[in-house]
Amino acid sequence: MDRKEWYLEYEIQINRPGLLGDISSLLGMLSINIISINGVDDGRRGLLLLVKNEEQIERLDSILATMETIKVTKLREPKLRDKLAVRHGRYIQRDADDKKTFRFIRDELGLLVDFMAELFKQEGHKLIGIRGMPRVGKTESVVAASVCANKKWLFVSSTLLKQTIRNQLIKDEYSSDNIFILDGIVSTQRADERHWQLVREIMRLSAVKVIEHPDVFVQNTEYSLEDFDYIIELRDIPNQEITYEVIENNNFFSGSGF
Repeated sequence: MDRKEWYLEYEIQINRPGLLGDISSLLGMLSINIISINGVDDGRRGLLLLVKNEEQIERLDSILATMETIKVTKLREPKLRDKLAVRHGRYIQRDADDKKTFRFIRDELGLLVDFMAELFKQEGHKLIGIRGMPRVGKTESVVAASVCANKKWLFVSSTLLKQTIRNQLIKDEYSSDNIFILDGIVSTQRADERHWQLVREIMRLSAVKVIEHPDVFVQNTEYSLEDFDYIIELRDIPNQEITYEVIENNNFFSGSGF
């Protein structure tokens, strides 16, 4: 039987020397391999495990329940957020009301790039929106994530280096392995019908599409925010308001994204 990954997270109730060693020894006695360990929050540790069968997990769960020094908070097949939490030592912040909205700040660009790269590696259609003020690092993060995922990126519309508005693609660019990047503001304010015909073709492809400024995009198209699989918000600081006043004042196109 193939080995299977599981995620264990526990909160430390009584922090004493040797606690992690005791848990590691317990996992060893149950023939459960540890892939990685890291602190994932104040007073919490996350472990990515490799097991042969679910009976090992059931035995582990029953033993851990008797320990007064820790409290198990998660024991499940790992989600993407779990794997990234162990890798980076922190959880990605998710909106309490809208579970498909994830929040990052500039200090977490490494985590953001890793998160998007994992999404880009998944096959099939995926529509991702990314919100943020100009020059916060949206486009650069998408490009970096494409490199990490070993995918080719294509700008359908962008202001990264110069204003880009594509009206057509060449034959080999219609690939499901490509990452299609579109700026909702550039497309809605500066593009013609030929560009929108191309956008509709790309939206029908079984590939990853990343839309910057998705709120502006849906206001001017037949698409809605419900069509998006993920919404990412990137801020300079946690409480920064994402507003489009700078665009209304015609400052948006005054410089590149760098």
